[in-house]
Amino acid sequence: MPEIVNTTQAQAWNGPEGAHWARHQDRWNAINEGFDEPLLAAAGITADTRTLDVGCGAGQTTVLAARRAPAGRALGLELSAPMLAEARARAAREGLGNARFVRGDAQNHPLESGAFDAAISRYGVMFFADPEAAFGNIARALRPGGRLAFVCPAEPDRNDWLVAMTALRGPLPVGELGIPGRPGMFSLSEPDRVRAVLTAAGLTGIRVDRADAYGTWGADAADAAAFLLLTGPGRHLMDQAAPADRDRARQALTEHLRPHETADGTVRLRSASWLVTATRA
Repeated sequence: MPEIVNTTQAQAWNGPEGAHWARHQDRWNAINEGFDEPLLAAAGITADTRTLDVGCGAGQTTVLAARRAPAGRALGLELSAPMLAEARARAAREGLGNARFVRGDAQNHPLESGAFDAAISRYGVMFFADPEAAFGNIARALRPGGRLAFVCPAEPDRNDWLVAMTALRGPLPVGELGIPGRPGMFSLSEPDRVRAVLTAAGLTGIRVDRADAYGTWGADAADAAAFLLLTGPGRHLMDQAAPADRDRARQALTEHLRPHETADGTVRLRSASWLVTATRA
């Protein structure tokens, strides 16, 4: 395997962040599962499709693609060893012999040219250090006419979880969150940027369609607040605060989330995203 070039993200996802996502994979799937069916449908996965899942995490979407294509196969590509371990265990539990996983960097991993009919990603393509290189590599792995479909965050101020984090201003040193175009989660939140990157990668027929979904973040407001503070942004802010300020922040976030409690008490928040599709010429 070639050396991983996206070293910053490799370090993050093989450290506390990757361990957190692996440990809480079922919870993250409950948050993001509303995008699964639209993503697989947009990719056109059928019984014999060969699918590449980029930034597959703990393997939920890879497993779904493999299950949908019993005569095909699905390969999950991921930087995080902790999440890959969970992905392999998930596929084994389900007895899916047509799903496999490999650790690698999408920017330079030696994917066989034309080996896949479809490439998918659920929130796995925003962290590339060199997105042009990564999408160029993914495009080459698609057969001519092969389809790319991915979900990535849209405008920060339309994402309820990020808006909730602004409730921490005062107790915690919250700065400007989710700056569009900057490296990180919102690096592809501007449609023109998406189109430019994919065009440079040699993809055509590019569409950027709005896709919103509500996910379950907790059993109630207090549970959702505790979980949000365990995420990367939440941990970063809490680590900078005194114990008394942490307690104030937890209470402020809990109160902000109470209006989002549903009839059964669970907290459901909107994730505002783009569903992007394109084709290899």
